[in-house]
Parts: sequence; C-alpha cells; structure tokens
Amino acid sequence: MTNFARVLSILSGLAVLGASGPSAAADSPTLARIKSNGAITIGHREASIPFSYLGPDQKPIGFSLDLCAAIVERIKAETGLPNLRINYVPVNSSNRIPLIQSGTVDIECGGTANDRKRQEQVSFSVATFVSQPRWLVKADSGLKTAGDLKGKTIVVTQGSNAVGFAQGVNAKEQLGFNIVQAKDHAESFLMLNTGRAAAFMEDDILLAGLKAAAPKPDALIFLPEGYAKIYYGLMFTKGDTGFKTLVDDVLSKQMASGQFEKTYAKWFTKPIPPKNENLAFPLTVELTERIAHPSDAVD
Repeated sequence: MTNFARVLSILSGLAVLGASGPSAAADSPTLARIKSNGAITIGHREASIPFSYLGPDQKPIGFSLDLCAAIVERIKAETGLPNLRINYVPVNSSNRIPLIQSGTVDIECGGTANDRKRQEQVSFSVATFVSQPRWLVKADSGLKTAGDLKGKTIVVTQGSNAVGFAQGVNAKEQLGFNIVQAKDHAESFLMLNTGRAAAFMEDDILLAGLKAAAPKPDALIFLPEGYAKIYYGLMFTKGDTGFKTLVDDVLSKQMASGQFEKTYAKWFTKPIPPKNENLAFPLTVELTERIAHPSDAVD
C-alpha cells in the first residue's frame, strides 16, 4: 500500500467513526429545524418546582432548565450557531405532547414522566429523575392513610399520570373517590389548600416543591402510601434518533463526570427560589442506579 493509499484509508476510517458518534445528530430533523430558524424553542412548566418553574423575575428556572442549558451549548457547536436564540414556551400537562408533535416545541424541559403510552407519541432522554405518586393532605385534616379518603373529593392535574393512578387506587380499593381534574398543579394545590379537595395526588417531588413554597409548609403532610416508580426524562420528537443521540450523550457525560449530581444538589438539597426553601430531597437509590447506568427504560 502506498503512503497516499494509507492516508485515504485512515481518513475513511475516521469518517466512519465520526458518523457513528454523537455528531451523527447533524442529520436530525429537529436540529435541521433549529439551524434553519436560528433558534431553539424550549417548552417549560410554570409551577413544577424544582424542575421547571417561574423564578422571582418571572423567567423559567429549575433543574430541567439547567440540564437543557448544557444541551443547548452542544447544539450551538453542532449547528455552528454560537449566537443561537432561545425561545421559551410555557406548556402544561395537556398541551406539552401536542406541542412537541407539531414541532412548535423542540424539547420540553419540565417534569414529565416517561411511560410506554407516551413513547408511542414522543421520545424521551435517559432518565433524569425517579419519582412515585403520593398523597398530600392538610396536617389538621385528621387523615392518616389513603383509606381515610374513602368517599372524599380528591384532586389530580389534568393530563398527569396521577389521573390514572388515582383511578386505579379508587377501583382497586373501592374507595369511592370523587376525582376532580384541575388544569395545572397550581390549581390542584389551590383546591387542596382551600378545602375543595381533601387530598392532592401527584409525584412526590412535585408535591414536595409545592409544599416547600407554601406560606405554611408544616400545614401540609404526606400520607404514607407510595405507588409505582416513575422515570422522568426530557421530551422531544418521536423517532429523531440523531437528536436523541445528542441529548443522551450530553446527559450521560454529565452523569459520568459528576456534574449531574452537582446540578441535582443545587435544586434538591439546597435553598432554592422563590422562598429559599430547601426541599431536602437527597438522591434516591433508584436515581443513583440510573446515574451509574443511564437508560430510558421504564418498568
């Protein structure tokens, strides 16, 4: 083999390696749209503390937004757009999936559970959090267990996985709930605090965030029951393997370097806006396992 042939062989091999790595995301329809627009559109929640919510200045902040900031930096490099604009669009439990499907939102950086039903409509990153549904009630309500809720009005947020969990608990234990669906977590929380609902079912960490931000956090308590494990992820267009490769690579490298745990500590074990409350929610065994072995698998 001539020297020229050897050079061609090496260059060809490097090209193949490059195509199989994260840079293959250059073929992503989502990235193509972002590059064409010169902007990325991020979907965010307005009251999903500490994942994605409005800070004191009414700008979106939170754990998921910090993770997405690292993804945006990678996208800038991939697209060659260092001045890439970031557009923020508020989403809720009902419209977040349609907005992803329509391409209105490029990536949702909220607190969304990954499950098999949703996987038929959208794609998810590797897990960024592991939660489980719980009941939040007033401390002076006298309620001690889920069984005490028999025949009472309970609230869940429309479009949330908690709707199905509450219906399942109701049917299995024959508790005769009057299940009311509020438009968002803020309204669900208001219904609990004003006595229009005896309990609010939602993922434990979202309830912990709402509780910590309440005027009197100690006035609210969790019932002891917990239900199935729920894996959160960042959400984007179904079937865009290039974009998923990029997102998962950013998150997996943060997990391997320890940066992910630092970001987690910032939002879950230290005082956070708006009231500098500490959620005191350390890493769980389940999330530690996913940090060591990143995956988007669900039970």
